[in-house]
Amino acid sequence: MSDALLAGWRERWALTPDGDPFVTPSSALQPVRRDGRPAFLKCALVDEEAAGAHVLRWWSGEGAAEVLEFGDDGRAVLLERAEGPRSLIELARSGPAGDDDATRILCRAGRRLHTARADGPPAGLHPLDEWFRELFEQAADRPDDHDGLYPAAAAEARALLAHPTADVVLHGDLHHGNVLDFGERGWLAIDPKPLHGDPAFDLLNILCNPDAAIALRPGRLERTAGVIAAESGLDEPTLLRWALAWTGLSAAWSERGGEEAPIAIGVGQRVRTLLGVRPLT
Repeated sequence: MSDALLAGWRERWALTPDGDPFVTPSSALQPVRRDGRPAFLKCALVDEEAAGAHVLRWWSGEGAAEVLEFGDDGRAVLLERAEGPRSLIELARSGPAGDDDATRILCRAGRRLHTARADGPPAGLHPLDEWFRELFEQAADRPDDHDGLYPAAAAEARALLAHPTADVVLHGDLHHGNVLDFGERGWLAIDPKPLHGDPAFDLLNILCNPDAAIALRPGRLERTAGVIAAESGLDEPTLLRWALAWTGLSAAWSERGGEEAPIAIGVGQRVRTLLGVRPLT
């Protein structure tokens, strides 16, 4: 099915295959060329992915990959392809200094995406309180899990969501694998979620990425929180409160889907220690 879907859009947009197609849980993709220019053909398999394409088009190539073609209400897009040699994942793995540099790049990428634009936001964006729904449900259903992580995270989420510092179009999944090297165009974001709310939300995924070896390294949370605070202007206590909310949400998504969440839980418990939030006894 996905092969036929990609083939139809290749024909419609006069694209030449430039690599094998592949499928993720949310999309069918293939590297292609049009008139010699490298690009990516992406066909959404779920509604959320199509809605995210509207966000990408709205950014118009400012801080994000450019949308070259847009079809079927976002279910098919032709995207500028990243061909630069650098990787934020590898930069973070090069050592603490490289990890900090990757964090700064991600913070600046988020700030660029949050810049106000003259036209109104795209339709179909979810508010953050809706995005946190599964955390609130998990806190009610599993209040004792992980020494009360879920109720503690839910309490912080409710308090922070009630008093946002701003309301912007968010990326929603800003991490080392979603900001790529586009050569002369610099570091640009891909794969946004259809989301709006407090800009602090886009800083949080950095703390749990790019992998467990880095995210759970002793001292990494404290050091990275300091870098994020310096780049964003957000005070560290507020950032840590958001981090507790985020790690609870991330863990809830995983565990309600039948998976384990060692990174989110590990980072979340360290955040609780830094905030002085006592576990249940």
